[in-house]
Amino acid sequence: MGTAKRRRRRNWSEDEKRMVCAQTRVPGVSVAQVARRYDVNANQVFNWLKEPRFAAEAEEEPVTRFLPVEVLDAEPASAPPDAGAQIEVELANGHRLKVQGGFDPDAIAALIRKLSA
Repeated sequence: MGTAKRRRRRNWSEDEKRMVCAQTRVPGVSVAQVARRYDVNANQVFNWLKEPRFAAEAEEEPVTRFLPVEVLDAEPASAPPDAGAQIEVELANGHRLKVQGGFDPDAIAALIRKLSA
């Protein structure tokens, strides 16, 4: 029989536990995803989440704000796509989308929805 490799137990500081717990409160992110990211058992993260000292503080919670956006048709629809056009979008989950050249706004909107999910 082969020898089983024993995992070394990690000691997490309170700040590290608080940071891990905060990441579980990001919309669209699961406890399992965060646990895998830090190589910790998801049950351990759930236990940390039960402890009041690792609970979210009011100022710690990110606030999602929507800003008014108005899309103007600056050029006639028959104009060729502007090869120098560029759009860059940073999503709440940290992904960035950068498109250069001519692009279809409906296709970009659909892509943003899929990346945000």
